[in-house]
Parts: sequence; C-alpha cells; structure tokens
Amino acid sequence: MALQILQTTNRWRALASLIFIIVTQSLIAPSLLRAQNAFTLDLWPSGAPVRSSNPQDTARVFVYLPEEKLATGQAVVVCPGGAYEHLALDHEGHGWAPFLNGQGLAVIVLKYRMPHGNPDVPVGDAEEAMRLVRRNARAWHIDRDKVGIMGFSAGGHLASVVATRAKDDAAPDFQILFYPVITMDPAFTHKGSHDNLLGERAAKRRQREYSTDMQVTRSTPRAFIALSDDDHAVLPANGTNYYVECYRHDVPASLHVYPTGGHGWGIRQSFPFHFELMLELKAWLKQ
Repeated sequence: MALQILQTTNRWRALASLIFIIVTQSLIAPSLLRAQNAFTLDLWPSGAPVRSSNPQDTARVFVYLPEEKLATGQAVVVCPGGAYEHLALDHEGHGWAPFLNGQGLAVIVLKYRMPHGNPDVPVGDAEEAMRLVRRNARAWHIDRDKVGIMGFSAGGHLASVVATRAKDDAAPDFQILFYPVITMDPAFTHKGSHDNLLGERAAKRRQREYSTDMQVTRSTPRAFIALSDDDHAVLPANGTNYYVECYRHDVPASLHVYPTGGHGWGIRQSFPFHFELMLELKAWLKQ
C-alpha cells in the first residue's frame, strides 16, 4: 500500500512538473529574441536640460522590440528600482523583455540618472523616454495611444510620478507598479528613496508634492499594482493607499497583494507567486 501511494504521489509530481514546464514556456519562451530586435540609445544626445550633480551619470534606453507578427502596438517604459541610489537593471529591467515581447509589447528599459536631492533629474529622464517612444512610434510599430510606464520600488515611485503629473506626449496610457514607493510621508515612506530623491530635510510641501497617492485625479491612467503583504522594506500601505485613491477617483485599478515574497523580487522565479503574477499580468495586458 505504501509503495502504491508513493507511485501515485510521484505521478502527481511528474504531472505538476509537466504543467509547470508548459506554463513556463507559454509565458516566456515565445520571445527569446532579444538579440534580434534590441538596441541602445542615448536619451539626451545633445545634453540633458536638467543637469545631474554627477556628470558621469548618463541616461540611456535599451529598446527591445517584439517580432512584427506578435506586435500589439503596446509599448512600456520600464523603470528599475534601487532607492534612487542605484538601478536593479537585470531582474527589474532587461529580464522582463522576453516575457513582455512575448505578449506583443515593445519594451524600453530606462537607465535614468540618480537625483542626489533633485527629483527633476530622474523625472525629466522618464518623461523624455515616454516622448522618445512616441517620436519613434511608426518606426517601432507602436500605437501612440498605447504607451505605458512600469516601475519597481523607487522606480515604481518614478513611474507613478509620471503617471500622475506628466502632460501631452510624456503622459502614459497605463501604469504597472511593483511594490512601489508611493508616499514621501516619513511615517510610511522608504527612507533611502525619500532622502535620495528630496534630501533628508525636505519640506512638508515638497513631500506632499511627491506623494503620488495625493496626486491621483480622474485623468490618471489605469493601474496594475502588485506587492507582498510581508514587505518590510517598502510598507504595503504605499501600494494599497495608491489603489484606494485610484478607486476614489474612478481610475480603473487592479491590486494584487501576495501573502509572502518580501521586497524586490522583480521577474525572479524564486518569488513564491511568480507564475500567478505572470498569468494575472498577462490577462490584464490583454484587457
């Protein structure tokens, strides 16, 4: 009897593994084509209008285009996190290109400059990246009305700043925020992101200006928000409060709170709910 139970268990494990492989391939494998349609551009070839205090820190974009037959016309500018001190360019940037290309999206990974207390530096970079995509919409087979922004942690804050403040060609049509820093209120913010963006002694008026839950309006674009309940680096209240403000202002928003996972998982499969996340994001992108 014990042997029979063991054999049955092994069969179920084999079946689960097969399902796992099929799901993985359906989500990621269709677009292992980064080398075919990938290139890099300087964001400010003639020099940025807002200078960084670090002249060696330059902004650029890494463009990943899907196969023409897969292209939906959608594009997304991706803002990696890193507390406005550095950038997690791999698992919160380049690593997303295969999956998103597979969904038909053009992916523009943004290497934005660090603020050193001047938020106009990264915000200006992100807005210019949005304008760059629309300037190249025809050549890159992109619909100008389907350009979104996506960000992680501090990059999620940057994405939400652009989503709530940008105008005209810099304004996104949708936003995707992963475990985002939202508020600059010292009681709930991520201190490192706050201090690097605004300075340690930022005025309350300045903190309110960059608390993006306080900037949501009825014209804010639709949002996909994902985070972990046990995130001790960026308190979940950041993302959930942003969702509440979207709801209050009739902005379509989808909130996904996973019970575990902590902070900073990006596209890593070590995140316990990685495949659930990918399926939910895939469905949302098709809406």
